[in-house]
Amino acid sequence: MLFEKWQALGNDYLIVERDRVPFPLTPARARRLCDPHLGPGGDGVLELSPPTEPGTVADLRIWNPDGSIAELSGNGAREAIMYLVRRGWTDQTQFSITTVAGEIRPTILSETECRVDMGRAFTRSVDHLGADDGRGTLDTADTQPRRGAAEPSSWAYQHVKIGNPQCAIRVPDVETLEALDLPAIGPDIEHHPSFPQRTNVSWFCEIEPGVIRARIFERGVGETMSSGTGASGAAVAYVLAGGGRSGGDDGGESITVRLDGGDLTVDVGDDLHVDLTGWAVPVYAAEASDELVETLRALD
Repeated sequence: MLFEKWQALGNDYLIVERDRVPFPLTPARARRLCDPHLGPGGDGVLELSPPTEPGTVADLRIWNPDGSIAELSGNGAREAIMYLVRRGWTDQTQFSITTVAGEIRPTILSETECRVDMGRAFTRSVDHLGADDGRGTLDTADTQPRRGAAEPSSWAYQHVKIGNPQCAIRVPDVETLEALDLPAIGPDIEHHPSFPQRTNVSWFCEIEPGVIRARIFERGVGETMSSGTGASGAAVAYVLAGGGRSGGDDGGESITVRLDGGDLTVDVGDDLHVDLTGWAVPVYAAEASDELVETLRALD
């Protein structure tokens, strides 16, 4: 069983080709692979298989560490895209792959960087039980930051559907953002009744016009150094609120999102069409031991 580990801004995934795995992936097998003590460890598994749609290069399935399936991951998709180019699945600089969320279209910019057409973002979706504009207020059980500063008992948020459901929450400044205890407050929002399929959560603040700092709590993952869809959700929420270098008046903005793992560029069009630009690199290629393969085979 051959696999590779890749990372993008510290968001690390295992990449497997379906035809090179001796059994189907299942939630239990994905959990074991992502376990940092019992398996190689990672923020998820990217499973690539031959294309089922005409004109596409591959099908991509994204497994979360808890064994659930993610519709889309911006960082994971970039890692899969750059892997496909390195491994000779395509020699084109523009192509398409399919995900659970639909078709995405990358443009290769260099050996390590690409721009991905993520499609259009929406404020109304079946993943949000709330207003059509996606705005609302959430009450949470635990909102205490690490350093003990007073926090409100509710959060004003913006729902954004960009592949995955996103809940973007703006805070006033970097000090407030850095003080938040995401592992304590994230689960309440991820599992809030307003989000029947659970949600990713992004807290963000403006550093300067067109530049925001964000921290991400991912559905099925927890706090993470980086999230492409989380960064996209925060950027869309920022633009919808009038943020950006031109204040959003021209309907299109290029937003730099500063994450723990580094910066991503999110271009938000006047129709909320999103392009995500960033890098992805391999960490190692490996062959699973016979013992790990047999352990995985024994799992449901």
